[in-house]
Amino acid sequence: MANMKVKKGDTVVVLTGKENGKTAEVLECFPKEGKVTVKGLNMIVKHNKPKSAQDKGGIVRKEGKIDCSNVMVVCPNCNKATRISMSSDEKGNKVRVCKKCGAILDAKKVKASKKEDKKAEPSKKTTSKKATKENSEVKATKTEEVKSTEKKAKSTSASKKSTTKKATVK
Repeated sequence: MANMKVKKGDTVVVLTGKENGKTAEVLECFPKEGKVTVKGLNMIVKHNKPKSAQDKGGIVRKEGKIDCSNVMVVCPNCNKATRISMSSDEKGNKVRVCKKCGAILDAKKVKASKKEDKKAEPSKKTTSKKATKENSEVKATKTEEVKSTEKKAKSTSASKKSTTKKATVK
């Protein structure tokens, strides 16, 4: 069991083996085994035997596991394969940091914390949204009133037509 610094969604480059030098995205991580599956690399062919009359057998191709020591994370900022160090951000959360350029690799955590900050501080935009919601509600009630008057007008014209038809029949 290795301390895995590779996560699902990271772009990695394979360092050794038949897929040496290829770059792809991590699909799945297995921290207990210390392995990862990488999209389109280390393909395995599995032959499935039909177990019943309804099941179809066949040949299935899928990604095999690669040891995490054989892959290296590619930094999204400097686009280089890099080692990773662990650090803490302003709020005390653990984040992964590129050793070459110093960029934070856990951008999702940073974005989430920024969203929390925006929610905590009320801004002018939220008040303007409320005002636009109120305006849209007023417009909606006006359109409902117009529609109801149109329905009344249609119903009265329909009743006039029916009375004229009855008169012509007699």
